Amino acid sequence: MIRRSDNDLHSIPGGQLELGETLTQTAVREVHEETGIDIEVTGLIGLYANPRHVIAYDDGEVRQEFSICFRARPNGGFPRTSSESREVRWAEPDQLDELNIHPSIRLRLRHALEEREEPFYS
Repeated sequence: MIRRSDNDLHSIPGGQLELGETLTQTAVREVHEETGIDIEVTGLIGLYANPRHVIAYDDGEVRQEFSICFRARPNGGFPRTSSESREVRWAEPDQLDELNIHPSIRLRLRHALEEREEPFYS
């Protein structure tokens, strides 16, 4: 988990696809950039979009986001913060209720912990 530097909420690492990357390469890069941890993607948790969840950015851009949430395991690196994360921590499932987490991220975490056979699609 990270504690985001922009809104102080706990979240899972994530970000945008860069030109020339695959989706899994994006996940690996974003997790490393935000946490210092190297990962190996092992599966798909789900595909998420909510028309009622619209994000307004400081620069005036407004958009409806979508996300592809992967399951992964750590395989190297060292935990550290970044410009996007003011805290990086391992959180046990029984600790999640104590953290300030947006409902959309709680849904992804719940699906990950359920270890569904099929990915979630919204």
